[in-house]
Amino acid sequence: MNKKMLGILAAVIVLVCAAVFGGIYVTRNIGKSEKVISEESAQKRLTKMVKKIGPRTGTPIKSPIEYESSEDEADELPDIDTCPVEVQASTKLYAEIYASPEKAGSGMDGWLCEMAEGFNREAREVGGQAVSVQIRKVNSGQAVDYIATGKAVPQGFSPSSMLWADMLNAKGAGAEVISESLVGNVAGILLSNDVYDQIVEKYGSVDLKAITEATEAGEFAMGYTNPFASSAGLNFLICTLERYDLKNPLSEDATAGFQKFQKNVPFVALTTMQMREAAERGTLDGFIMEYQSYLNDTMLSRNYKFTPYGYRHDNPLLSIESASQEEKEILSLFAEYCATDEAKAKADEYGFNQMEEYVCEYDPVSGDILTAAQKLYKTNKDNGRPVIGVFVTDVSGSMDGEPLAALQASLINSMKYINPENHIGLVSYTDNVTIELPIGEFDLEQQTYFKGAIENLYASGGTATFDGICVAMDMIKQKMEEYPDAKPMLFVLSDGDTNVGYNLNDIRDVLSGLRIPVYTIGYNADLPALESISSVNEAASIDASTDDVVYQLKILFNANM
Repeated sequence: MNKKMLGILAAVIVLVCAAVFGGIYVTRNIGKSEKVISEESAQKRLTKMVKKIGPRTGTPIKSPIEYESSEDEADELPDIDTCPVEVQASTKLYAEIYASPEKAGSGMDGWLCEMAEGFNREAREVGGQAVSVQIRKVNSGQAVDYIATGKAVPQGFSPSSMLWADMLNAKGAGAEVISESLVGNVAGILLSNDVYDQIVEKYGSVDLKAITEATEAGEFAMGYTNPFASSAGLNFLICTLERYDLKNPLSEDATAGFQKFQKNVPFVALTTMQMREAAERGTLDGFIMEYQSYLNDTMLSRNYKFTPYGYRHDNPLLSIESASQEEKEILSLFAEYCATDEAKAKADEYGFNQMEEYVCEYDPVSGDILTAAQKLYKTNKDNGRPVIGVFVTDVSGSMDGEPLAALQASLINSMKYINPENHIGLVSYTDNVTIELPIGEFDLEQQTYFKGAIENLYASGGTATFDGICVAMDMIKQKMEEYPDAKPMLFVLSDGDTNVGYNLNDIRDVLSGLRIPVYTIGYNADLPALESISSVNEAASIDASTDDVVYQLKILFNANM
């Protein structure tokens, strides 16, 4: 009887325990959002993966910081030949023009190239000599850097807007206006049809004021491009500041307003393509773009409404102070050619000159204020939230020699563009993963350890890229327990050839669940492999050859660090 009672009692205990623990299991996610459930699941998987990887911890080594040796901005710029010549000069006497990509590219972005080819065929003369123009495609911000530093100076410059001309003159480059407008264009904010209608219903109309207020309130996700490199991004930055204080866009009121706005911006894109892809995946409800690009994209023009903002993008033509009188005459002749009825008709076909009635509501702004606005952005873009970032460096055998040397030089140079309030760590990987430097606030001491760790990297072995990413994500998540409002970021520097350990399919769900953006920088790399990593959480993938990686990282860190 006693044995029978004990058996029944044991069975009851088992049933009760099963009911209790079963109930706990079934109800474990009640009250949690799908985002929280996904993150918790991803964290559990990551913990198991990192335990299996078994990362090692290196011994930190200090190296003194020598700021003066890396202050020459000209040295950071790649050789000008990394920017392609789209139209070659056809005569001995010619003027070279640095021109922005939306008009000096290919296809529907090739209007200026077609104009240059037509001009060169006409065989015009200056002082009895045949003349021509040469068009080199250079992003406006990068062109300003080339000219202002003296690294590479053309005779002519055609940025997207006069903002860059004002900045160039503030830097002492002596740019003279040949034509205030070669071809008309306007920057604008694209809003999904639903969001556009919501803003109209609540605010009465759609303009920059309504859009910034809606962004502040967290009513939709807004994105824009890097104001250090992008014309539309610089335009948007200064106009947003002027929206908060028209008389003084650098005031405390303007800064406070910008901080409120920036708090609800998911990310600042390095390129228009990165921003557009994020919109296509549903990450952004609104983003910025020029009207000509918008008009030529049927998907965008069908699904988004365009609202113009800020200063016009009328593509001026400037001569640089060092140009000779003959070269300035060539530029004037070319501007006349671009103003003919035939050229204007062709511009219409390319999508330009479509919003000629739009007039900017703001007064012209000085180049000094524009430069100061960029610095204000750099300091206030994170709104007091530090970035927690880990650099994951490929030191496999395939990185030996020039790729690793370029990686080391570019990271050391770029240290000065990382805000010291951020928290930074370093991981390296071959067949195994090593935590070279645990995450710490990027003060002077952490900088010396960071530099020492980079200098002591050496290449050998296989390539366990995704093992390195797993370890870095785990470091970030642990640090965010201490700083829950921080912005996580991960940077992978590699040639992209993974052959050991986990693969992307193994960790894709973990990446997606933890929502840590992974920026990839490829050194003569397998770019599609790196792009697939970055695309999971709306980060950028940079093609950084050994010639231009230093400048590429400078741009990346100015935008994000």
